Amino acid sequence: MSDTSEKSRPCPLGHAAESFVLRAKEHGTARPGALEQYRSFFWRGEAAGGEVARIASVVIDEGAEGRIFKFTQEVPASESKLAGQVEMLRTESVLIPMIGKRRVRTYTLCVSSQVGCAMGCTFCETAQMGLIRSLSVAEIVQQWYAATHLLKHADIPEPVVTPQGLEGPVRNIVFMGMGEPMDNLDNVLGAIDVLRDHRGPSIPISKITISTVGRVDGIARLADHIRKDGWHRLNLAISLNAASDDIRSEIMPINRRWNLSELQKALIGFPVYGGGKLCVEYVLIPGVNDSDDDATRIAKFLAPINSDYRARKNASTPRTLLNLIPYNPRRVSPWPAPTEENVDRFLARLIELGVYAKRRRTKGRDLMGACGQLGSEHIRQRKLVDLSVSR
Repeated sequence: MSDTSEKSRPCPLGHAAESFVLRAKEHGTARPGALEQYRSFFWRGEAAGGEVARIASVVIDEGAEGRIFKFTQEVPASESKLAGQVEMLRTESVLIPMIGKRRVRTYTLCVSSQVGCAMGCTFCETAQMGLIRSLSVAEIVQQWYAATHLLKHADIPEPVVTPQGLEGPVRNIVFMGMGEPMDNLDNVLGAIDVLRDHRGPSIPISKITISTVGRVDGIARLADHIRKDGWHRLNLAISLNAASDDIRSEIMPINRRWNLSELQKALIGFPVYGGGKLCVEYVLIPGVNDSDDDATRIAKFLAPINSDYRARKNASTPRTLLNLIPYNPRRVSPWPAPTEENVDRFLARLIELGVYAKRRRTKGRDLMGACGQLGSEHIRQRKLVDLSVSR
């Protein structure tokens, strides 16, 4: 068989099982053989050479629940804004250990949907890069493949992983890495279709979360998609970070396009299935959004979303869960991390106001792998790309 024929063969990374079967048939592989190839690829890590980008680098941090891994993979720069300036770009992914109620360790994989980001949030390292390019379905899925099958072979100190793989399975996928998922929604949904396929990665849809800065157009598209069979339990997370239009527009330029009132309406209209919570992420930045007045505004913003949910579902519990995230300073940050005392005070005030809120434990800050810290210092320092905001 010629090299050209080999290269044109479908790679499972970019296809759900049925799509892969159809593509494989074009190359003379019958359905049983194609399904066996698909299962072998995802379940046992049997990939042909060149199908999956190798792990380019790994950084490890010790956490209370286990070791945190930030790893990179290379993707071509040929179709990006940096074409001709660099040959390869790097995606960044983070594996976060979680110990559940039964004291069993599992992992949450934070994946990137783009290299860089166009949203321009002032507190986020990725935003300082600007948007370089979006990732394909295969480039998103290969982050799961790398975490599951390649990390144990990477050049990293042992015994960070067992000979059989990680110290626990990847159970959750969160689209909270580099990029705004709603800016690349077609490929994000295509990747989720692969990740949830029971003949492939088999990640339950209820264990997958898409996060957004508040692109109301994307929320509306996602709402339509979630109404389809098999997609009802997909989770949505909103990066709020301020409940004042003035403050939010200053730190999150997206608010100049869709303000808090429009965002609130979109969340009230978002479909409700099962008992899953609508996650609201709030990065606590000292001197910016950490006053008692800020807490009061949060409670007022969330109240209509929760009251509408209670009325429709005759529910006694709120629909929203606010995750309070202590700010993780980006490189050359104008703000420090908040003190423990300040975080505790703000959380107590939220709870006092009736907000269902929890503090998210900080993981990966020392390796620039925590929330808001992913991104290439090399690209940012060279100022290869102007900052931009989708409007």
